[in-house]
Amino acid sequence: METRLKLIAFDLDYTLWPFRLDTDVVAPFQKRSNGNIVDSKGTKLNCYHEVPGILKSLDEDGFILAIVSRIAKTKAARQLLEIIGWDSFFSFKEIYPGHKSLHFQRYVLFKDKGSVKNRLSRNVVF
Repeated sequence: METRLKLIAFDLDYTLWPFRLDTDVVAPFQKRSNGNIVDSKGTKLNCYHEVPGILKSLDEDGFILAIVSRIAKTKAARQLLEIIGWDSFFSFKEIYPGHKSLHFQRYVLFKDKGSVKNRLSRNVVF
């Protein structure tokens, strides 16, 4: 019997974008009229070109997408996800310093996501 993945979790730094949010860029961020996203110093931020298509495809295929990141600058991470337009892809966002196993445990044990929680609780291994 084939088991299909239910949850796909992504880190942020060097996974969705090619920089460290805590050290390489400075929040707040803004989207300019030409579509470029810049940090507070005016540095243009680029993301990996493949990421938007991958996220869209996984979302359309019915996967539950998550962010699990140990970034200390949680507000900046959430702002950048929103400005880029990726926030809506992720039903689970655990962004804070700490062990990633805790990020997953908090989701499975404490998030009340109804059917999402019920589908995952039996299929997550720590």
